[in-house]
Amino acid sequence: MMSFEEVVKALEAGTVRVAEKTAEGWKVNAWVKEAILEGFRKGKLTDMSKEEYSFFDKDTLPLKKFSLEDKVRIVPGGSSVRCGAYLAPSVIMMPPAYVNIGAYIDSGTMVDSHALVGSCAQIGKNVHISAATQIGGVLEPAGALPVIIEDNAFLGGNCGIYEGTIVGEAAVIGSGVILTKGTALYDATTGEYVSKSPSGQTVVPAGAVVVPGSRPILKGPGKEAGIHVSTPVIVKYRDGKTDASVELETLLR
Repeated sequence: MMSFEEVVKALEAGTVRVAEKTAEGWKVNAWVKEAILEGFRKGKLTDMSKEEYSFFDKDTLPLKKFSLEDKVRIVPGGSSVRCGAYLAPSVIMMPPAYVNIGAYIDSGTMVDSHALVGSCAQIGKNVHISAATQIGGVLEPAGALPVIIEDNAFLGGNCGIYEGTIVGEAAVIGSGVILTKGTALYDATTGEYVSKSPSGQTVVPAGAVVVPGSRPILKGPGKEAGIHVSTPVIVKYRDGKTDASVELETLLR
């Protein structure tokens, strides 16, 4: 069994991941999460302050240090990456942004201003995470699937992707969409709700274009009051017009 320190180094090198895609779907490496949790347990609160800035955290969890050889573009302005996170060459972080322990961000991805990549989140290649989007962390329980964003997905501004949601390859999530494990996702192209994964996660199909929506409460006082609940809607599947509308990040490189 690898020690916490060994797991952190392997995570930062990208040779070990919290979750991996297999022929059967995404698989959680629970032992990696268990090692991370052990690092939290054994750490002691310490002063990590730098000059005029005050920081206090567990001594086992320092910020990750980068070098020019990593080929990661981190623009000045207050971004931080915790130890045990992997950022592939050609990743861009705009300030301020934060990446937590256990996260994996593949090549060509942009993390825009005020965005969060939570603990253990798995982000694919050429993903655009727009400003103020929150990708939730899923560290406990150890066997729980983290948030997965597959290759070439586009997340609009002020989105919230939480609780092990899977966003399929090349999907487009419109600004302001919130997706959780309990979210009902409606496909307007079929007239049906999208099925959950076998483990109960919300799964956005590959290429789906999702926008905010709502549905009425059908019984009780909520119906009488005309209350609606949030229900993201798939309005179409990605086409050439959609592709043209999400090319902004290419111009910023």
